[in-house]
Amino acid sequence: MEEKKESASQADLDDLDESEKLEKEIDGLEEEVLEEEKELTNEEYLQAVLQKAKDAARPLSGMIAMKKNAALMAMADGLEEAEEALLEANEEDLKAFGDDESRAAMADRLRLTPARIADMAKQIREIAQLRDPVGESKGFWQRPNGMRVGRVRVPIGVIGMIYESRPNVTADAAALCLKSGNVCVLRGGSEALHSNKAIAKVLGEAAQKSEIPDGAITFIDRPDREVVLALLKSDQYIDLIIPRGGDALMKTVNEHATIPVIKHDKGVCHIYVDSDVDLSMAQRISFNAKVQRSSTCNAMETLLVHEKVAKKLLLPLAAEFVKANVEMRGCPKTCKIISEAKPAQDEDFGKEFLALILAIKVVKDLDDAMNHIHQFGSRHTETIVTNDYDRALRFLREVDAGAVMVNASTRLSDGYEFGLGAEIGISTTRIHARGPMGLEDLTCSKYLVYGTGQIRE
Repeated sequence: MEEKKESASQADLDDLDESEKLEKEIDGLEEEVLEEEKELTNEEYLQAVLQKAKDAARPLSGMIAMKKNAALMAMADGLEEAEEALLEANEEDLKAFGDDESRAAMADRLRLTPARIADMAKQIREIAQLRDPVGESKGFWQRPNGMRVGRVRVPIGVIGMIYESRPNVTADAAALCLKSGNVCVLRGGSEALHSNKAIAKVLGEAAQKSEIPDGAITFIDRPDREVVLALLKSDQYIDLIIPRGGDALMKTVNEHATIPVIKHDKGVCHIYVDSDVDLSMAQRISFNAKVQRSSTCNAMETLLVHEKVAKKLLLPLAAEFVKANVEMRGCPKTCKIISEAKPAQDEDFGKEFLALILAIKVVKDLDDAMNHIHQFGSRHTETIVTNDYDRALRFLREVDAGAVMVNASTRLSDGYEFGLGAEIGISTTRIHARGPMGLEDLTCSKYLVYGTGQIRE
């Protein structure tokens, strides 16, 4: 009976036309490739994907803006067309994550909605419209020997992104890297594995159809911690690491990275309300900075209020916070003014709550406020609300942060809001990029020299 089955199967195969035979052969090869991938160790897997990423860097770096922009538009279209599949993948992550109230802020970061997918596509299209920084030069200068020297902006190369929770980072990072001529290697958190993998697949396929080299958008889909540790030491393939996440991630990166790092660290953002102030404006800004979306790194975590306006500001503002379910933790002076406020503990100042929780402190003056920020701030974003020009200038000059603002909500500290199209992160480090990082921050420079036979004497 076995021989008859084999014979019948062969006869069926002989009757197939050539295209059907070819399809079966391709399917068989794909199955073999998938089987081989399953057998790869983490080290072998990482080496294979990183080599492909590195190989894509040179052709991508020289690609003209028109081609990159066409790819970006196709990527944006792809996200909108795949909305249903992306929401299904996200639902898998949300179910696995659970509904623990203590992790509600992270769940909000993790969640995709049709509106958030539309926003991702919109930001990619806006990135496509931005000026391409690659090749820009401030001009050339001539040396006494006749040699002409200049500098131009060039892509950094291969950028590794390690991030947590927010799937939109996958789209933002891929788009910004592509536009600036960089290959991106994306490693999202395991809690968003299905969402990130689905987004990266859509973006990668759209880019390849637009003649972007295979590997330019690389997603690491293995959740093992040892893959992250190996990634941080892959300096033969990766030129820069940008981590976005909590303290545990930053500690891991600091301990293990052998690659230059630009950190997107925690956001302990303050608003200081001065004595000379428009109270209605101060109330509106403070409420927005805490409540509009409390789970983000640019939400206000501590409100500092000058003692002369504390009662006038805090009483009506506290009423609004109570309606919005904000838990207030105040210093002794604050608790005397706001009956609903809980006494603040020492650890509440300098803490990134990422939730509807706010620390409040009444301060003596501007210097007291700046001293507090110096002690507890994370160098992310700080705001002063004041009508006094001189105090505003002092605050701008003396407060150390990636973004320092006057009379504006900390929630506006964002690449999109700053006109960068999107951001790959908000740098809290003190190197070439600080604050929201856009296209120009993803480039470095090289010297170009034109000679006519000059030699060194």
